[in-house]
Amino acid sequence: MTDESKTAAKAGALIVPVSPFQQNCTLLWCEATRRATVIDPGGDVPDILAAIKQADVTVDQIWITHGHIDHVGGAAQLRDELKVPIEGPHLADKYLLDNVVASGANFGMTGVRNFAPDRWLNEGDTVKIGELAFDVYHCPGHSPGSVVFFNGGMRFAIVGDVLFSGSVGRTDLPGGDHATLINSIKDKLLPLGDDIGFICGHGPGSNFGHERMTNPFLNDEMG
Repeated sequence: MTDESKTAAKAGALIVPVSPFQQNCTLLWCEATRRATVIDPGGDVPDILAAIKQADVTVDQIWITHGHIDHVGGAAQLRDELKVPIEGPHLADKYLLDNVVASGANFGMTGVRNFAPDRWLNEGDTVKIGELAFDVYHCPGHSPGSVVFFNGGMRFAIVGDVLFSGSVGRTDLPGGDHATLINSIKDKLLPLGDDIGFICGHGPGSNFGHERMTNPFLNDEMG
């Protein structure tokens, strides 16, 4: 995630696979201050708390990229445990956060709770941890309220389920739309630069240039 050519990393990250979907819950921190955020705590809260202890950081916030159960199942519990605010996603995913319990029941996930974030995020907003600031991009398509977090200085993004290595987010769930998703990627993410590395919601990360050149979903659309 960090540029090895730099003398000191600006950020650190630890990925904790959570929920039956093995979602990439990401513990992200500012190296200078050791202040951190947990992104998409989809479940397995004890594992997330263990990762925080292992990294020896102080979590100030929880960030949510979108409202699907595998990304939010542990959010309410973790907020209670850490006593920190939840930021995101976009208000368009409120219907998902209002139905976390029902969604969890469909997959045998117990102990989950409906919740509302302390702050809904919009295009152009900024979220911060320590000395690091991330721009918020509203990227609907996988879900109506999906957001992406981008730090220009580090050339790095957290994209949730908008984009994957070799694939894109599924759009067959309620509120999903394939054309909207491709437009989000093509119009908002790819113009940020081929060198942008990213952590996604499932599987290995990649960079925008590699996906622009090789991702079959983008090639089909972009010619």
